[in-house]
Amino acid sequence: MIILDNVVKTYSTGSPALDGISMHVAKGEFVFIMGESGSGKSTLIKLLTKELSPTSGKIIVNNTDLSKLKHRNIPKFRRSVGCVFQDFRLLKDRNVYENVAFAQLVIQKSAKEIRRNVPAMLSIVNLAEKYKSFPRELSGGEQQRVAIARALVNEPPILLCDEPTGNLDPRNSWEIMKLLEEINEGGTTVVVVTHNSEIVNAMQKRVITMKRGMIVSDEQRGGYIYED
Repeated sequence: MIILDNVVKTYSTGSPALDGISMHVAKGEFVFIMGESGSGKSTLIKLLTKELSPTSGKIIVNNTDLSKLKHRNIPKFRRSVGCVFQDFRLLKDRNVYENVAFAQLVIQKSAKEIRRNVPAMLSIVNLAEKYKSFPRELSGGEQQRVAIARALVNEPPILLCDEPTGNLDPRNSWEIMKLLEEINEGGTTVVVVTHNSEIVNAMQKRVITMKRGMIVSDEQRGGYIYED
């Protein structure tokens, strides 16, 4: 589902954010990407969503070679990749139902399809009864569940999560990770960038550790051990 081949990203300062990254993520995998601040994790996510382009190297996401992707086709490509962020990024003036429905409106789903798909997705994230609530009326964990529902309602094969528990307390963090695990068990490929070593060590998934723009370890059923 994701292939990076010797990817380099150098910013205008001249320092490499990514320094020759190569990695493969297979269909249906659950992968953690870990590392200290400045290790290149966020740059990697931005490359996978075509927010940035690499200085050199090849990136293929869901059978799309991003180096050959025309600018006009970027929005269509992004619909095949669900994204969840630390800061939720919900529309504050729209309720839960409308936030999730917005993702369907973007791809021009019919009103009938939206009426079927949105409640079904809200049930999956255990928010069916909160469909009329606005973001300000929800806890942080509930807001992140809305964000996950919005990211998944169009059934993307890949879900990218950038620090999804960064603004949550431990209990809500665990609930979100359990939800992501359930989503993965349903067949969605899940990639999670996180600082939360406790969760990573407990879940025993594949762990890719980055340091100074390079991959320093890639362990199946691994944990996170930071070494200077």
